[in-house]
Amino acid sequence: MNTHDDAARSARPGRRPAPDDPSDRARAYASVSLWLATSGDDLVAADPLAGDREVGVAIVGAGFTGLWTAYYLAEARPDLRIAIVEREIAGFGASGRNGGWASALFPSSLATLARDADRDEALRQHSAMRASVDEVIRAAAEAGIDARLAKGGTVTLARTSTQLERARLEVEEARAWGRGEDDLVLLDAEAARAHINAAGVLGGTYTPDCAAVHPGRLVRGLVRAVRERGVRVHELTPATRIVPHRVETSRGVLTAAHVIRATEGYTPGLPGHGRDVVPVHSLIIATAPLPAGIWDEIGLARRETFTDGRHLIIYGQRTADDRIVFGGRGAPYRLGSSTRLDPRAAARVHAKLHRTLVDLLPVLRDVEVTHAWGGALGIARDWHASVGLDPDTGMGWAGGYVGDGVTTTNLAGRTLRDLVLGEDTGLTTLPWVGHRSPRWEPEPVRWLGVNAGLRAMSAADAEERATGRDSLAARAMAPFMGGH
Repeated sequence: MNTHDDAARSARPGRRPAPDDPSDRARAYASVSLWLATSGDDLVAADPLAGDREVGVAIVGAGFTGLWTAYYLAEARPDLRIAIVEREIAGFGASGRNGGWASALFPSSLATLARDADRDEALRQHSAMRASVDEVIRAAAEAGIDARLAKGGTVTLARTSTQLERARLEVEEARAWGRGEDDLVLLDAEAARAHINAAGVLGGTYTPDCAAVHPGRLVRGLVRAVRERGVRVHELTPATRIVPHRVETSRGVLTAAHVIRATEGYTPGLPGHGRDVVPVHSLIIATAPLPAGIWDEIGLARRETFTDGRHLIIYGQRTADDRIVFGGRGAPYRLGSSTRLDPRAAARVHAKLHRTLVDLLPVLRDVEVTHAWGGALGIARDWHASVGLDPDTGMGWAGGYVGDGVTTTNLAGRTLRDLVLGEDTGLTTLPWVGHRSPRWEPEPVRWLGVNAGLRAMSAADAEERATGRDSLAARAMAPFMGGH
């Protein structure tokens, strides 16, 4: 793979910059991902907590969940004292490392949601996710954030007969739920290639409900926006323990009526939360900006996001500066829910991603890969994202997005606003509100199970290539993966 070695080495998920000099630390943060490097922000950490404070709402984690929650609370109640504590800088975690899809994807299927509630409630959750894509766009514009957003939708390519049959069944199921062509449409080969001229395409599906986004610009824009609205964002302030009405940090204690946990893949680092979610790594590469001639051949004229029908997830987008950003799963889970990734494992996955990208788009064979990075996403035991607030303790939470968090965090932030303010709204009664996922098994059972699942998805794709039939391994794993 033709990469800059420094980019690959510096992009170790979970890497925490060590320098004490602020400018050195800022340069280390810029090396975390393409998104932070090109965020338009100086990435200098600001306002570490200086002693004990009393606030109305204390939020742990300055990623999208925490920042959207603070943003909507500050808009609704400018007099409310809100503080966020963050171990590094805002956007250091998944919010600054993801693939840049603001999509309507939700990790649990409609059938799973309907089993928990009913059909109408499941569809209401789906509608809320679709509307949230537009809300991200609206709110970013309102806050004056140029997040390089383009709502081009998502094309899912079918490149084998098995994938094409799954695409047909997915559209049939969508129609059975009352979802029309404005939501999901089946593509033949010509229509699919009109979006992206990939190799071996037989057809696919298209949904308009996704916007390509520069997540680094969005998250760093949000931290500026909430500070402008009076929210204190205490960077370089690690939370060491959270309990009702109290957030303990290495720099002091926040006392609050409400404490919101917004830590996603980093949640297991908090005492008492080690089995709430598992951090699973997603790895990403980015090409150099591509010339117009290559884009004429590839397509993606509306900056559609793209994937294909394989089981081990891949995802890509055309950036506003004409790069391809391309990522996927496959990195092993580390014992003890570590958010640090073995650099050798990262190098293997980055190399495999490059091979996959070239297989998909052969015109990129000799194009330089300039950045390689990754980060930890959070998976609940039942693959079910949730948001909630315990009125007795004042403890709130949101997470378990399984990598579909750029939009879901926005819905979580608005929902937490209503829950904190005690308002009964259409958001507070959605079926994901108050859902409690079972805890993950203790180690080493957790390590064995998660990595067995990752290997099974890789094996499922190989099985389908060899047999031309739907994978038995994938069907066996479906009950453990949100009903998909």
